[in-house]
Amino acid sequence: MRILSPIHRIILGWFVLSVVQMIAGALMYRNVSPVPGVLPWLLATNLLVVIVLYLAAMRSRWRFLPLTMALFAIPFAIVLVNLAEGVFFLGNAGIAWRTELANSALVYLVSAPVWAILFLTPGAHSIEAQPLAPASARGWVWRLSVSDVAYLFLYFTAGMFAFPFIREFYSTQTVPSFGTIIPLQLALRGPVFIGICLLLIRMLRLERGPGALAVGLAFTALSGVAPLLIPNPYLPDPVRWVHFVEVGASNFLFGAFIGWLWNKGTPPARVVAQQAA
Repeated sequence: MRILSPIHRIILGWFVLSVVQMIAGALMYRNVSPVPGVLPWLLATNLLVVIVLYLAAMRSRWRFLPLTMALFAIPFAIVLVNLAEGVFFLGNAGIAWRTELANSALVYLVSAPVWAILFLTPGAHSIEAQPLAPASARGWVWRLSVSDVAYLFLYFTAGMFAFPFIREFYSTQTVPSFGTIIPLQLALRGPVFIGICLLLIRMLRLERGPGALAVGLAFTALSGVAPLLIPNPYLPDPVRWVHFVEVGASNFLFGAFIGWLWNKGTPPARVVAQQAA
């Protein structure tokens, strides 16, 4: 793929994702009323996702198999946790959750290996990743705990500001109790999002400051902007745009925090140079 420029790779990756989505939608019937004018939003969102994943893949310099696994895991994990939360919050929306999950699984199972071929860089090697900060079991435990609690804090803080604007809509839905929301964030959404951010750290291979900014931007683009940019029949536009701002802000802060907390601060190339010296 050396003959392809970055723009060509991105366009082809975007085309693959869009075509596979259409095929998966035709194979798996979903009783959903189409939203007028949704196609440009869908195509723009697909382009955003492909650009972010391409930049991460280009920085990673991983070989085909680990790159394929990463390119599948990141977007599919985001879909998984969003659908899991939707089961609790949108119980009256009539969404076929299993069909939505199967559709996304098919889309990324097909797209990820094609992306890996398109995004492979010359001289790619097995795993030369940005070292993560904790080197001991204790370091992992306390950083995981702090990260999980940080997500819960940002989730509730952003939600507190957003709730007055969306209270009326959720009065018609199945909003769970705090006794359900807190374990859902701490046991599922928080850990999965931590894992995605750690994967982005290892792929992007940047210094702590730039790495924190890059992880924050990449994470919020994939988990906050992309899922809420497309109009859908389940969230009215005023509610969707409130969530867009809420989730975008909280996820950026969370991704940047994880990028700073877990980044060892020295890119692999520099580590090798220091060891050789």
